Amino acid sequence: MLKDRVLRVWVDWTVTVTSRVRGRERDAGAGFVEYAGLMILIAGIFTLIDQLGLDGLISGAIGDAVDQVIGG
Repeated sequence: MLKDRVLRVWVDWTVTVTSRVRGRERDAGAGFVEYAGLMILIAGIFTLIDQLGLDGLISGAIGDAVDQVIGG
């Protein structure tokens, strides 16, 4: 009983998300200004990381975390 309800909710959610991502209305309300603003924000974040020299620190932290996970 509970399994059927969970499955039905999952199917409904999947159909809804798929229709919003790939359907006719996928970009409804999103205009050039929103996309341009998002690109400017992403470029700003990358520039900030580069200017502060955080790229080496971030890659080192990721490498350390991977080493901890794989035991290397």
